Amino acid sequence: MSQPALPDVSVRGHLPAEVSSALDRRTGSVLVDAEQLAAARNRFDDAQAESLARYLGSSQSANTVRAYRADWHGWLAWCAAQGRTALPADPLDVAVYLAAAADTRRPESAGWAFAPATLERKAAAIAAVHASAGLPSPTRADVVRLTLRGIRRARNARPNRKRPVLLHTLADMLDQRPAEGWPGSLVRRRDAVLLLIGFAGALRRTELAGLRVEDAGVQAEARTGEPVLVVELAATKTDPTGVTGQRVALPRGQRRDTCPICAFADWTDVLSAHRELGATPELKTWLAGRKPASTHRCHDFTGTALTGPLFPGISRHGHLSAAPISGRAVGDLVKRYAERAGLDPAAFAGHSLRAGFATQAALGGASDREIMRQGRWSNAATVHRYIRTANPLEDNAVTKLGL
Repeated sequence: MSQPALPDVSVRGHLPAEVSSALDRRTGSVLVDAEQLAAARNRFDDAQAESLARYLGSSQSANTVRAYRADWHGWLAWCAAQGRTALPADPLDVAVYLAAAADTRRPESAGWAFAPATLERKAAAIAAVHASAGLPSPTRADVVRLTLRGIRRARNARPNRKRPVLLHTLADMLDQRPAEGWPGSLVRRRDAVLLLIGFAGALRRTELAGLRVEDAGVQAEARTGEPVLVVELAATKTDPTGVTGQRVALPRGQRRDTCPICAFADWTDVLSAHRELGATPELKTWLAGRKPASTHRCHDFTGTALTGPLFPGISRHGHLSAAPISGRAVGDLVKRYAERAGLDPAAFAGHSLRAGFATQAALGGASDREIMRQGRWSNAATVHRYIRTANPLEDNAVTKLGL
């Protein structure tokens, strides 16, 4: 007998009435107990209750909350369709739900709809909501754990890793930026900084999207006096609260068109002019007279006092958004430039910049310790995978066989 199809929860109107009602009762993070917050509002004044709600809501990253919320919606919809109780959940119901999801195929292809890692995240979301409600997690039961283990063993598929953006690929992408003009000049300068910092800094797509202008500054390298662009990362995947204060240092590029510091200087000039002039004919005139020269300007650039998102959205009319682009937009940007460069966009993603740094550095002879330092990797096995990809015969006993 075929498994019941999982409902499409991408559109609110597709949800059963019971699920919509449940979502209305949980308007905030699914990881925060709404009843506890309601009790706080009854016992304390509004300011204190709002402070509690704000900090509880900040306990998880926006991406985690977004993913868990979508996963919880899917679980609610399935339970409504099957006549099951979502909270508290029966472990056997959770196991059947995960098994049904594992057997679901994409309608447009023969591929699986959900990877094993996605199914584990769905289970984690169910566990997190139960924890927020003070309930025991149904996912700790053997039937759930063994189901997830069986799914992973049955699939036994290699992870679908995206291609790295190597140095020559990066140059091709930079060549595909919009031509000078309006508003192409804005996009051209913004995307140069994004691609160069993402590649040289080994940044994740969410780290790139979250950068602010004030996070980056220029310092002089102690030994040589050469300029260095230092980027402070407020929060990262491995340091979500920003306690460690991770930073990356980007040296002056050998060429003007691949120099992160020159690109940053060009873009902050545009941000400053846009803040003063707006998307006006005066800004168009200013941009027309500011075509980047072929010589470096990083030695004379001392930084900027601007604040705000480093990578704002840009409308087709040349208006800069007050909000930064999203991590998904970073991935789409990499795919778009890959396609323009004649490459398969499906083979690339936002992670391709970070993977490209590690692979290119390994090709250049960097040690795993050096790669881990810049990329902020804590697991040497991850870096070793990039090194083996770049130099499969390095430190390999097969070269000693005498074939």
